[in-house]
Amino acid sequence: MNTQFRKGVLEICVLTLISKKDMYGYEIVQSISKVINVNEGTIYPILRRLTKDEYFESYILESTEGPARKYYKITPSGKDYLEKMIIEWNDFVNAVSLILNDEGGNYFE
Repeated sequence: MNTQFRKGVLEICVLTLISKKDMYGYEIVQSISKVINVNEGTIYPILRRLTKDEYFESYILESTEGPARKYYKITPSGKDYLEKMIIEWNDFVNAVSLILNDEGGNYFE
């Protein structure tokens, strides 16, 4: 997948995953990597920024499989932000589809 496409969608992917359940960083990377080629160095800055913007809260939980893990939980403002992002994403995808499919008429004349 094109790097610019990937950058544009990772934030909404991270928000969506954490809206479904609290997750730790590596778990988020693994979930996204099933669909989009991504590494930890790309996801952790997004997590830090979304936490700084108060869309996420973080907490530490002990793990039975190694060191304690930092989990991320979406906040009410994060849920609002995600809803806004989904609307913007759907509008964007629909607009691009119109152009790609030339529906509604002659965008390329």
